[in-house]
Amino acid sequence: MDTKVSNKSVPVEQVSNAEDVHNVTAQVQPEEVVATINAEEPEVAESVDFSDEEARLAADNAGIDLGEATPEEEAQPESQMATDEQSLVGKSKAELIELFAQLLETKPVQNLRGDAEAIKIAFYKLRRVEVEAQRKEFLDAGGNEEEFSPSVDGEEVSLKELFARYRKMRDEFVAGLENAKEENLKVKLAIIDELKELVNSDETLNHTFNKFRELQQRWKETGPVPQANVKDTWETYNLHVENFYNFIKINKELRDLDLKKNYEAKISLCEQAETLVMDSSIVSAFRKLQKLHDEWRETGPVANEFKEPLWERFKLASSRINKAHQEHFESLKGEQQKNLEMKTELCVKAEELSEQMITSRKEWNKANDRLLEIQKVWKTIGFAPKKDNTRIYERFRNACDRFFALKRDYYAQLKAEMDHNLQLKNEICEAAESIKDSEDWKKTADELIALQKRWKEIGTVSRRHSDAVWKRFRAACDYFFERKAAHFSSVDNEQERNLQAKRELLEQMKACDVKEGGFEAIKTFQRKWNEIGYVPIKHKDALQKQYKEVVDAMFATLRGSEHDRSMDRFRSKLSSMKASGEKRLRSERERLYNKVKQLEADIALLENNIGFFAHSKNAESMINDVRVKIAKAKAEMAETIEKVKLIDREEEQAEN
Repeated sequence: MDTKVSNKSVPVEQVSNAEDVHNVTAQVQPEEVVATINAEEPEVAESVDFSDEEARLAADNAGIDLGEATPEEEAQPESQMATDEQSLVGKSKAELIELFAQLLETKPVQNLRGDAEAIKIAFYKLRRVEVEAQRKEFLDAGGNEEEFSPSVDGEEVSLKELFARYRKMRDEFVAGLENAKEENLKVKLAIIDELKELVNSDETLNHTFNKFRELQQRWKETGPVPQANVKDTWETYNLHVENFYNFIKINKELRDLDLKKNYEAKISLCEQAETLVMDSSIVSAFRKLQKLHDEWRETGPVANEFKEPLWERFKLASSRINKAHQEHFESLKGEQQKNLEMKTELCVKAEELSEQMITSRKEWNKANDRLLEIQKVWKTIGFAPKKDNTRIYERFRNACDRFFALKRDYYAQLKAEMDHNLQLKNEICEAAESIKDSEDWKKTADELIALQKRWKEIGTVSRRHSDAVWKRFRAACDYFFERKAAHFSSVDNEQERNLQAKRELLEQMKACDVKEGGFEAIKTFQRKWNEIGYVPIKHKDALQKQYKEVVDAMFATLRGSEHDRSMDRFRSKLSSMKASGEKRLRSERERLYNKVKQLEADIALLENNIGFFAHSKNAESMINDVRVKIAKAKAEMAETIEKVKLIDREEEQAEN
C-alpha cells in the first residue's frame, strides 16, 4: 500500500522531572509501504483471452455437441454463413436464441452448422460471465467452492431445446440423404439396364438415339449414390454408354458431333482442374476437384484417340491437387502433433507453478506474471490433433485453475490478517483518542509511546483503510504533543523570568551587609530564593552553584564577626574566673565540654532528618532550614571547642 503521509515529528517523552519533561523527542513513522497487489482485490486479472475455448468446453459439458460434420456440411462455403463471430458481438442471450430460431425456420439444415457453432460459442461466453459472477457472490458470502452450483438459466434451457430440434432436423436430413442415395442407386441401376436394352432395340435410329439422350439426362439429374457404390456404378454406366456407341453403328456425323461435344466438355474440365492447382486454399481446391470428377463421370465418351490423353491430363492435375491435399493434411497432422508436444510442455510448466510453495506477495506476483506469459504462448499455438485437443486444454485449464485458486486462498488469508490488523489499529486509535486531552504530561506521553511501539509491531492493513487509520492515529498523537509543547512553551517563558529574578536576588545578596542582619537576613534571602520557581535546565546547576557560594560566604562573614565578639567576651570572663580560683575554671571547662557533646548529637540528628525530608512536600524549603541550623550548630561547636582550648592554655600557664 502506498501511504502518502508526511514524516511528521511526534515527541516521545522520557524524563525525570517537570523542568526537562519537554526536551526529548522522537518520530512515529508512517505505515509501511507494501508494493503491487491490492490485498482486498489481490488477484491480477488473467489477461489472456480463453473465452472461445472456455465457451466451447462449457457448451460441450452442457450437452451441446454438434458431432462430426457430414461431407455436405464440410462442403458448405463459409461465405454462405448467416453469422460470424463479429456479427454476434453485443447481442444478448435472448437475441442469440431468437436468431437461431429464425435460422432454423429459414435456412436449409445442411447449411446451418457454421451458424450453430458461432451462436453456441457466443451464448456460452455470456453464460460463463454470469456463472462466474454467481460463483464470486457465493464465495464472498462465505460459501464453500465445492458446494457452488449455478442457478438454472431459462435461456440456456431454451437454447438446448433449439439445438435438440436442430440435431433432430439434421439427423432426419442425414437419414433422408442416405435413403435418397439408395433410391438414386436403384434409379441409376435401372438406367444402366435400359442402356443394355437399347442395344437390342428394333426401333429406328433416331428414336433409339433420342432414348439414349433421355437416359443420359436422367442419369445427370439423378443425385449421388452411396459412396461405396460410386466407382462401380459409374464404370458400369460408362461401359454401356461406349457399348451403345460402338454397337448400334450410329451415323458417323451425329456420333462425331456428340464425341466433339464431350471432348470440349472434358477439355474444359481439364483446364479447370489445372487452374485449381494454383488455388491458395488446398482444402477448397480439393473440394472443387471432387465436383469436377462428378462432372467428368457424367460427361459422355470422346473419340478413342483422345480418351487416354484427356484422362491422363485430367488425372495429372487431379494427382497434383490430391498430392498437395495429402501433403497438407500430413503437414497439418505433423503440425498438430508438434502443437500437442508444445502444449504438453506448457501444461508441465503451469503444473509446476501450481505446485510451488509460495509465501509472499512478491513471489505470487512473479509467478502470476509467469503464468500469464505461458497463457499468451498457448494462444499462439494452433490446434492439437482433434482426439487430443479437448483433453490437453482441460489439463492446461486445470493447472491454471489450481494456481489461481491457491492464489485466491493466499490473498483471502492475507485479507483476513489485514482486517485483524485494522481492528487492532482502530483499538490503538481509540486508546490514543481517549487520553489525548490529558494534562498528566509524563504519564500520558509514556502511554502514547507504548501505543506507538505496538502500532509498529502490527502488520499492514488494506490500502483503502491504511491512510485513514494512520491519519487518525497520528492526529491523536499530534493533538496531545502539540498541547504539551504549547504548555511547556509557556513554562519556558516563566522559567526565563525566574532565571532573571534569581540573578537579581544574587546581586542583592552579594551587596547585603550580613553583619547587620545576621542569620535572619540569610534566612530571608533563602526564603525568597525558594519562592522563585524553576529556571531553564541548562542554567540550573550553574545558578545553584553561584547561590551556594554566596550563601556560604554570608555564613562565613557572619560567623567571623560573631566569633570575634564572643571570644572577646569569653576572655574577659575567663580573667575574672582565674581570680576566683582553679575550681571555677574546671567547672566552666566541664560545662563547655558537655555542650560540645550535645551539639555533636544535635548535628547528627539534623543531618539524619534531611534524608526524611527529601520525600516530603516542600522538601527544598525544609532542607534549607535544617542546613542553616546545622551550619549554626557547627559554628557554635567550633567556638565552644576553641573556648575549651583557651581554658586549657590558662591552666598550663598557671602550673608553670
